[in-house]
Amino acid sequence: MKSRKNPPRDETSMEAATLSVRIQPRSSKNEITRMENGGLKIRLMAPPVDGAANEALVRFLADKLSVPKSRVEIISGHTSRDKIVRISGVSKADAEELLYSKEKWSNIIKREN
Repeated sequence: MKSRKNPPRDETSMEAATLSVRIQPRSSKNEITRMENGGLKIRLMAPPVDGAANEALVRFLADKLSVPKSRVEIISGHTSRDKIVRISGVSKADAEELLYSKEKWSNIIKREN
């Protein structure tokens, strides 16, 4: 009997989410909020110096989405507050659901207090 082998994983065939985010460096804490237009705003404690905010963004998104840092890539906006980020191995719908749902309740509670 032949054993079934899984086909080799090709990085190009892997699902990827592409998100447009606005970064607010030097915040009092790391958090995700929604902007009035429905976009994603990420507040980071890191300063925008020597790529520290970009590295903090990659670490923060990898942690929130439970993926390795190597799967989070800043595609454009390396020196801008507005960035486009690609997360490999996660669909856009899954990424948005995870990011919005993890922060939604904490934002609602903050507004009620």
